[in-house]
Amino acid sequence: MESFHKQVVLITGCSSGGIGNALARAFAARNCLVVATTRSLSSMADLNDQSDMFFLQELDVLSDESVRKVVSNVIDKFGRIDVLVNNAGVQCIGPLAEIPISSAEHTFNTNVFGTMRLVQAVVPHMASRKKGKIVNIGSVSAMTPGPWSGVYNASKAAIHSLTDTLRLELRPLGINVINVVPGAIKSNLGDSAIANYSKMPEWKLYKSFESAIKKRAYFSQGLNATPSEEFANKTVDAVLQQNPPSSFSYGQYSTISAIIYHLPIFLKDFLLWKAMKC
Repeated sequence: MESFHKQVVLITGCSSGGIGNALARAFAARNCLVVATTRSLSSMADLNDQSDMFFLQELDVLSDESVRKVVSNVIDKFGRIDVLVNNAGVQCIGPLAEIPISSAEHTFNTNVFGTMRLVQAVVPHMASRKKGKIVNIGSVSAMTPGPWSGVYNASKAAIHSLTDTLRLELRPLGINVINVVPGAIKSNLGDSAIANYSKMPEWKLYKSFESAIKKRAYFSQGLNATPSEEFANKTVDAVLQQNPPSSFSYGQYSTISAIIYHLPIFLKDFLLWKAMKC
């Protein structure tokens, strides 16, 4: 009976060193039953050492079959999914005029359609119970779309828009939808961004901007970036409220990004151009 009263939380993108991993730990610390997922169990080795706290599953958000299988496994094991956290995502660095379309497609398929796959798989179950929470992880970059990460910025802007629509559409079904907007959070995002960047072609029009473009990969990973544990604790506290906020933002640059978003466009362009050291 004890487990029946614990909330079952399914989180995507829980590889070591990332935001999802920190969120998994924060939910577990609050006595939740945490289903932590990534494409490879080996990337969650740190959670495997605490198997009594986590139910680990391999999940590829690009695969309909993988999503259906994991959601079915979770419901078979626990009987329900109370909270879905769509965190899995990839960074994509490069100028829009030259970035390979295949890279843009992969980014959207992971960040946007991966989220939709999980939503469509989980919503029927939540609707049958007239209860549930869906948390989509956006980004302040959607509010301040500077140069060199246009594909990623656009994918996160799409998440914000989809989340706003889902909040209205799922309300009659008893499901809360929360848009979580991280600022600059210390994680493995910069390393994964550079790994993806190494596969990019040599820039032609933007060769002279090579240094600035590469620096964009680590822009959110400066010395003052908010620790992922701090961000996760604040976020989980907000999500687990009986009446959670529709939107929650936390971390370095979150406040300034909200201010910049409302500035006149010429001033916004000037600040973002300077921030990216172009």
